[in-house]
Amino acid sequence: MIRKATIASLALSLLCSTALSFGASAEPSETAGTAGQKPSPKSTIQWPAHQALPSFARAERLDVANVREQPGDVKLLMTTLQGLVNREKPRIYLIQNENDPWFENMSLPHTVYDSYLDLFNKYRKAVKGLIVYDPDVPDSINVATTLAGLKDAVVVSPEWADTLTAAPYNLQVLDDLRGRFEGKLDAYQWQYDQLWSLTTHRMLIGLSPNTSIPIPPGIPDTFDTIAEETRQLRDASNRDTYEYDLSSYLGEDAVYVRFDDSFPQDGWGPAVHAISVEADGQTIARFDTNTPEEEAYLYDRQGSKALPGADHRFADNGNYFVYEFKPPADAKKLTISIEMWNQFKVSVGNVRPLSSEQREPYGYLRDYAVANKAMVFWLSTDVPEQRALFEKILSDVEPGTPYLGWFSNDFEGEAASVDLLSSYSVFTLAADWFHNMTVFSGTRPEKVKDRKLVKAKPENKIYVTFTFGEGDNLQYDENHMREILWEDPARGQVPINWTSSPLLYDAAPAILNYYRQTATDNDLLVAGPSGAGYFSPHPWPETTFPDFLKKGYRYMKETGMTIPMVINREGTTDVPLTEEEAAAYGKYAKVPGILLAGGSFGINIVGGVPVSNQKGIGTVQDGKNALADAKAGWDGKSPLFLSVGVNAWGMRPSDVLAIAESLGPEYEVVAADRYFSLVRQAYGLKPQ
Repeated sequence: MIRKATIASLALSLLCSTALSFGASAEPSETAGTAGQKPSPKSTIQWPAHQALPSFARAERLDVANVREQPGDVKLLMTTLQGLVNREKPRIYLIQNENDPWFENMSLPHTVYDSYLDLFNKYRKAVKGLIVYDPDVPDSINVATTLAGLKDAVVVSPEWADTLTAAPYNLQVLDDLRGRFEGKLDAYQWQYDQLWSLTTHRMLIGLSPNTSIPIPPGIPDTFDTIAEETRQLRDASNRDTYEYDLSSYLGEDAVYVRFDDSFPQDGWGPAVHAISVEADGQTIARFDTNTPEEEAYLYDRQGSKALPGADHRFADNGNYFVYEFKPPADAKKLTISIEMWNQFKVSVGNVRPLSSEQREPYGYLRDYAVANKAMVFWLSTDVPEQRALFEKILSDVEPGTPYLGWFSNDFEGEAASVDLLSSYSVFTLAADWFHNMTVFSGTRPEKVKDRKLVKAKPENKIYVTFTFGEGDNLQYDENHMREILWEDPARGQVPINWTSSPLLYDAAPAILNYYRQTATDNDLLVAGPSGAGYFSPHPWPETTFPDFLKKGYRYMKETGMTIPMVINREGTTDVPLTEEEAAAYGKYAKVPGILLAGGSFGINIVGGVPVSNQKGIGTVQDGKNALADAKAGWDGKSPLFLSVGVNAWGMRPSDVLAIAESLGPEYEVVAADRYFSLVRQAYGLKPQ
């Protein structure tokens, strides 16, 4: 069954027919694939040589299915179908999130299907066959995705293979990966040896093959909170061994102890060092966290972390972890001793909860990989054998190649992974949770009026500029930035810099258009780290850096994101920009100034470019304290410039407004364009 719907045009439409067109016909172009490879006759994807990411044909109407509540293998099936179909023209849009404001604002004619199978049936003839993944080797899902792009197939579980090879579908199995690979590395080595030469080398895709099953937010109703730190402590001053009586939870098969962050907005959640559990005076569990002994009791690690060499497990923001203890059936008394500190919340229950340890395939971004015939992999920089293969792949691509997705070692390995890619002149686009990129890449950027900068001379004031981070992250631009931050009623009441990705110009022009058209005079889009793409200048080769910045300048200029927020690291340590690195930004990217993440407040003129060190904050009080401390060291005889990096996951524009409203008349909050105009004047530099 289907229901038809056509939403009247809105002032801010998702798809605009009058928008700027990509790729003039005089430009050399190719469809996704290796140079010289015969393009798929059904592909209309255009990828001019000067363009970082490809452009899809314009959509005329869309067929829509909501697969959010469906199992992971359904999402995998439908997103790989979406990639095949949208390669010719965007026609399928899949709703995968609980909220999707882009769909809600859609002005394009569309049909909403009540059944995803009805939608599959409509486009069944576009499918040449099935690629069956091996549930025992999850990474075979990625190999199957690569094969699907090359063979015009869809990826299916063994169960779906049984269904789709039977009537009325009668599809054939083109490749069955069950039993083919011994494990992760074997799968990716085979893929590199057999498929890499057939895929596009103009982009790389890094995706986890699976993800945790959906877990409802919040602590389950079957848990009781028995302890909570009510102070925002970050210094381990409350480190102690805490004892609790859990006897009232006896009587079932197990007792579950959960740890959450009592102040999820600031990222200093519970840190647990050691646990001991006694039943009727007998020890039934005793372990230090982050040791092999812990594994026997760790029921759900969710987003918690236990870093190499650390003596504790922690969970910040909305993350948590759960232990399972099984006391004797006849036990009468149960006690637990926990050595922990910082902002802990401890909850207990005896009903077995859902666990994020249970995994399922997921479909985000796979449509884009299939449509562009890209190779999909998930290799770690921490494992020597995997790193070696990763580096083989990186050495095969041209400087300035984008890597879309994320990294298998998550945020612990973020710096090392970005550094590795940067050392091969490859930049990162966090996009593993971006949905419908094959549709958004068929939209077109629209011209907007240039932002007018009111000229003013610097006074003896404290000039403050606030910047929300995370904008290099395409799924943040698509989801959190719009739904949580941009919709905050306080937005526009105080100047704020919004990091975003200049590559939205290719990847999702409709999203770029929305932010540019709805921005107030107090909203300034700036380039997320570290320009047109996420990279670290420090490891980037000097021989390719100027050309990369030149190409990125086009995107920064076209999007109005002419000021970059830069992350520069050596390993996990933030380091200053060298004279050569900063000068390259000034010469080739023509930046008026640089917002440099990490460290303390300060302005440095490096390579002729003003570099403003950002001090990060996680709460309103952090901001008030940092600005008050800076004022205490100010002599009031010359302007003082302070750049504040705002935690985008824990703070909102209303928090920035609260900080601004607490400041005295000696402070002035400005956007980054005015900020650097004043800095350049104060330091005797010419306007940029």
